[in-house]
Amino acid sequence: MRYLETKKARIEIIPMIDIMLFLLVFFAMMTLKMIPTSGHVTKLPTSSTAITIPPPKLLVEITVDGSLLVDGNVLTAEQLTSLLRQRGSSKTAVTIAGNETASLQQVMSVIDAIKLGGATEIGLSSRHGAGN
Repeated sequence: MRYLETKKARIEIIPMIDIMLFLLVFFAMMTLKMIPTSGHVTKLPTSSTAITIPPPKLLVEITVDGSLLVDGNVLTAEQLTSLLRQRGSSKTAVTIAGNETASLQQVMSVIDAIKLGGATEIGLSSRHGAGN
């Protein structure tokens, strides 16, 4: 009379684990796609640990309209690169001073121009402010 016996029902858990893992990966990938990867306008931070350093050999200022001021002259990124190449020394200390409205893309463009000019010592200036 074996054919009349009922088998106990089993719940298979392995397919459910596979589906949950797939959903986890799917939502993680969608969350990463929602984070923008482009430069955004940002305010350069103040630092409570800012210290006074000796004057740089070259100070590059990023103005409100995005132009570069070097020694009182308005330059483009290409002109900044050629100026640094004319100086010839890779030990030229360059400090970038941006205003609060300078975008991260503008700062990165200036850093790229400085590196193309051969300078290796690059600093960012900040104002001394209260810590958060």
